Amino acid sequence: MTNGGSPVKPGGLTHLKNVARFLTLVETIRGRGQNMPGMGVFSGYSGYGKSCSTSFAMHHPIRARVVEVKDSWTRKKFLFKILEEALGPKAASEFARLTVPDLAEQVIFVLSEDTQRPLIIDEADKLADKNMLELVRELYEASKAPIILVGEELLPAKIERFERVHGRVREWVLAEACDVQDARMLADVYCPSLDIRDCLLDKLVEVTGGGARRIAVNLDRIREQSLSKPTSTFSAESFADNWFYTGKYPRRKQQEAA
Repeated sequence: MTNGGSPVKPGGLTHLKNVARFLTLVETIRGRGQNMPGMGVFSGYSGYGKSCSTSFAMHHPIRARVVEVKDSWTRKKFLFKILEEALGPKAASEFARLTVPDLAEQVIFVLSEDTQRPLIIDEADKLADKNMLELVRELYEASKAPIILVGEELLPAKIERFERVHGRVREWVLAEACDVQDARMLADVYCPSLDIRDCLLDKLVEVTGGGARRIAVNLDRIREQSLSKPTSTFSAESFADNWFYTGKYPRRKQQEAA
């Protein structure tokens, strides 16, 4: 990944507070006491960096297995994707014709081989909406592997509808809006060669509501602007208030009545 010819420094993202919150959650579940619940929940609004956090867990020494649920998935597809993540596509293909119960047994066997290696399920809201959370509980109960459910702000409320799943959750962690320190970390990643002043970072946090994704989009727009500017220093005064990307789509002004 490059940034106008300069390499983006993805390692800088590990210092984002939500990444730290997530990794702490994973370590808490892995280090739980004997006979303690082994599931965790990480939830928050879209754009807060939850999926970014899960990707770091894949490459962290914990070597988490990460599966991102899709709208179209059935129980069978969900179980098969876990096997693909754990074994690789070629090895998992040997189990493609198994029934759902037999696939579940294979997943349980794989997860139980290393009960310190967590399974992270991103977009877990979709499992709740399809009444598939009891299947997740079955995998956890039989394997005792740590399982982290990641999803939107309402995920905890959705889990609460499934009493037996709710009772297996050891920790609930909320992703938070980015602050100025987080914005500075993102600026170091997306605009490493630019001098982004604190007042501009304050503005970015304000107009985006602290959404990491929208802050990153604005920083990339600033980088693009810098290519045609004689300066590498940018402050809040460098841009008009309506220049920033907020996620809101443009609306046509109503024509004045004739």
